[in-house]
Amino acid sequence: MKNLRNSVQLIGRLGKDPEVKNLTSGKMMATFSLATSDSYRNADGEKVEDTQWHNIVVWGKKAEIASEYLKKGAEIAVEGKLIHRSYENSNGEKKYITEINVNEILMLGGKK
Repeated sequence: MKNLRNSVQLIGRLGKDPEVKNLTSGKMMATFSLATSDSYRNADGEKVEDTQWHNIVVWGKKAEIASEYLKKGAEIAVEGKLIHRSYENSNGEKKYITEINVNEILMLGGKK
C-alpha cells in the first residue's frame, strides 16, 4: 500500500446550475452541488432512499465547460480529490466544509 491516494469518484445529479466566479488571479472557478443516492430495505422490509449531497469545485477550462453544458438535474460522473477547509463567515464564526476538487467530468444522461 505504498501508493495511497486521495481519490473520489461519484455519479449523481446536479442540484443546481453551476455558479461561476472569475477570481482576481485570473482563474475561473465553478461550484455546484451533486446528489448521490442509494436505496436499501430497512428491518421492516420497506425501501429507504438515502441521498447524500456533495459540494463540487471545478477550475479553469473545465469550469467554463461546466457552466456552459451542465444544468440542474443533469446526470454526471466526476473524479477528483477530497478537500477539507475552513473559512470565517460574515458573523466571524469559523465554518468547516468538505468539497470534491474535480479533475474529470463525464456527462452521462439527460435531465431527469
